[in-house]
Amino acid sequence: MTTENAPGQQDPHAQREADKYDNPIPSREFIIEALEEAQKPLRLYQVAKALEVDEDDEERYEAMSRRLKAMVRDGQLIRNRRGAFGLLEKMDLIKGRVLGHPDGYGFLVPEEAGKDLFLSEKEMQKVLHGDIIIASVVGEDRRGRKEGAVVEIVEHNTQQVLGRLNHENGLSWVRPNNNRLTQDIFIPKDGLLEADEEQVVLVEILHQPTTRSGPIGKIIEVVGDYMAAGMEIESAIHAYGIPNEWSEELLAELAEIPDEVTEAEMEGRKDLRSMQLVTIDGADTKDFDDAVFAKRRKNGWRLVVAIADVSHYVKPGTELDKEAIKRGNSVYFPQRVVPMLPSKLSDGLCSLNPHVDRLCMVADLAITEDGKLERSQYYEAVMNSKARLTYNQVNDILTNKKSEYREEFSDQLTNLEDLYELYQVLQKAREERGALEFNTTETRIVFDDDRKIKEIVPVTRNDAHKLIEECMLMANVATARYLKWHKIPIVYRVHEKPLEERLKNVRTFLGDFSLTLEGGDEPTAHDYAAVMAKVAGEPHEHLVQTVMLRSMNQAVYHPDNKGHFGLNYEHYTHFTSPIRRYPDLLVHRAIQHAWKKTGAEGFAYDEAKMAELGQHCSDTERRADEATRDAVTFLKCEFLSHRLGEEYDAVVTAATNFGLFVELEPLYVEGLVHITELGEDYFHYDNARHCLKGERTGKVYRLGDRIRVQVAQVKLDDRKVDLRFISGGSTELNADEATQDDSSIDENDASIEAGDEQKRPRKKRYYRKGKKPAAKGQESS
Repeated sequence: MTTENAPGQQDPHAQREADKYDNPIPSREFIIEALEEAQKPLRLYQVAKALEVDEDDEERYEAMSRRLKAMVRDGQLIRNRRGAFGLLEKMDLIKGRVLGHPDGYGFLVPEEAGKDLFLSEKEMQKVLHGDIIIASVVGEDRRGRKEGAVVEIVEHNTQQVLGRLNHENGLSWVRPNNNRLTQDIFIPKDGLLEADEEQVVLVEILHQPTTRSGPIGKIIEVVGDYMAAGMEIESAIHAYGIPNEWSEELLAELAEIPDEVTEAEMEGRKDLRSMQLVTIDGADTKDFDDAVFAKRRKNGWRLVVAIADVSHYVKPGTELDKEAIKRGNSVYFPQRVVPMLPSKLSDGLCSLNPHVDRLCMVADLAITEDGKLERSQYYEAVMNSKARLTYNQVNDILTNKKSEYREEFSDQLTNLEDLYELYQVLQKAREERGALEFNTTETRIVFDDDRKIKEIVPVTRNDAHKLIEECMLMANVATARYLKWHKIPIVYRVHEKPLEERLKNVRTFLGDFSLTLEGGDEPTAHDYAAVMAKVAGEPHEHLVQTVMLRSMNQAVYHPDNKGHFGLNYEHYTHFTSPIRRYPDLLVHRAIQHAWKKTGAEGFAYDEAKMAELGQHCSDTERRADEATRDAVTFLKCEFLSHRLGEEYDAVVTAATNFGLFVELEPLYVEGLVHITELGEDYFHYDNARHCLKGERTGKVYRLGDRIRVQVAQVKLDDRKVDLRFISGGSTELNADEATQDDSSIDENDASIEAGDEQKRPRKKRYYRKGKKPAAKGQESS
């Protein structure tokens, strides 16, 4: 078909278009290629001519016109004032997502790689946080950042807002709870519902902001009082756009699924109902997505990891699948979960509850005496969990010969003891491999009867936690290797090596302690672990591990197998939690396709689709982290608001060019000591050494320093705690060591995954202090 060809070129996606349309037109990709080759904007007739679409063929010509307009609408092209279509990058235009800041300005985060574009407060009046826009670079601000101007709004992503209602002089408006939305929403009289001043209401935006006017909306629900129990979670759900309702279509589809596993569903599956498989989870866990069994063999172990077979119930293209994609993962707030799947599945059919038949996907692994994976086998099975055990019960059984639980769970003792012996071997292999291990304090919030924080207590990880973690890690590694060998596209869990600039800063910092990070430009996790071994037990151990952790990248989902730096694995993916993570469900589907032995042929997902889903799931994971952190931060601020004037010992968790973040002891709550509180001196921030140094006095405040502070002010709306400096800290750097650097703190959400495979929601094992969104945003997005 000549119309599929441009001169000398073939549309690479012609077949795809032909499969979709009776009278196909050039693909979007081919249109972009034609514009790149033309090296100038083209009008409709010029694009059509270049791609050999005849103007006399009215149907195809009109379809071509609609496609070009759709590409403009989606931000792939821009149409200039002459009506010509051009490429964004050729016009010095950038497409991306708006990231608002509580102080009114914002940033454009580019879709493609590149630095964020600063948006002034004036430009932010035209858009809302989360909008997809096209912007032009108009210059640099006084700090040398590229500054942008809004050219076009591609997509408005804020349709509903939760906020507090205000009345004054006959006018009404709503102030959003999300402090990244800095524009009040005007409510006309016909958009009001009966609500009191300062009550929290849900607003539907009728008119988005423009150059001339702010957003206008109507109240669709009165949610409740601002300080009501649970309101911080409702605010976070709306602020971060977390889906939390099931559609009628989905519920109808769910009703068709039997309430119990049927005989027909078990047919053809391996029967493991007599095996001593058990679940080991937290005491308050409701959904059990994995069960384990181990048996000592002559030359090693057999490890059986049985995972709930979510793929049996959630088929591609169904309403359940569409909603699971949209959510990406379950979101775990304090005392509330927004699940990825409805409770009929997450707490029922897909939960490996004790003494009931359940469908599962099994990784049957052979492990050598030295903890290496020898071979793996995957199959569908039916199982019946023999016990629902908690971490504390198992730990007591394994470490206390007089434990009361040894008699209660006597049938599981052999299995548990074999699992424990295997864990010790896997732990040794982990140490030899050089996987990173960060010893940080996790906490748990204890609520009173009014759902206010009663106390925040440290949580101790025991050997049972680590046992399950090692089993899940082994299953994930085996799965990645298995699917890599079958050449099937999947989303790997990728944790890339640290960036060159961060390595340079880490080495500068370590030099102050006469420490060296080996490995040159390509250090391994083993090199990192070697440094940690040298400082074990030293007073600065915690400081060193914090700085090293912050030098790392964030783990993401991606179809390119780039390995996992922190765990020091060449192949790694997520297989063990399909109830709460969509990538795991994709991996289960890939395993099922692998049994057909056709490679990637016929698989429902190609690499491009996996890349798209991987990016989306990485985004929803970050969204969940930010939303839960927002809710917890509000609770902690409310907790401290009743303690104004009280003094506490504190430890510095982050230094920035505007002050010190510190954690109060023994509350495990964080606040800011502003730089002006540190004394009559000019303090300069040293990015490499993570400290503030006084120009005149030479006083230095750095990570790990202990100081005394007083709670001065709590700003609930901004999630900020301001502290007054009283005494302490002030170490010294050698004169030839100190440098001055006004660059901003760049703390990482370095997902080492060390605790990720414990399945239950909890604070991750790595250190995450000092990352307050508002404070960080003062310097970067």
